[in-house]
Amino acid sequence: MLPGGPRNQRQMEQMMRRLGMSSEALPGVEEVVIRTPTKEHVFRAPEVTVLTIQGVRTYQVVGTPEVRPRGAGPSASAPAAPTGPPDEDVRLVMEQANVAREEAVEALAAAHGEPAEAILQILTRRGS
Repeated sequence: MLPGGPRNQRQMEQMMRRLGMSSEALPGVEEVVIRTPTKEHVFRAPEVTVLTIQGVRTYQVVGTPEVRPRGAGPSASAPAAPTGPPDEDVRLVMEQANVAREEAVEALAAAHGEPAEAILQILTRRGS
């Protein structure tokens, strides 16, 4: 409890409403997966609370995760990871360098996914 703060649950809820805050439990959550480039943090049957502060929703996940390498048995419902560079990067390179999609994808691969570098490489090749 915070010093000088509300003394009971009702007072806490009233104070949160005055501040534009609301909190609600999200019932029936079966699984939460957090994916990083190299790992997956899988929470099975976690407690999930949604905290809304002035229209911004924040999710709090409470549980013990199973941490595993990425791709070591993703859930069957998980979508396949996209391959290749993001479409917006490909479109940017295509528009700025005036090239076909295939050339834009190749340039992005050579530039390690950096659109500006890919555009510069294409334009430099043309100038040579």
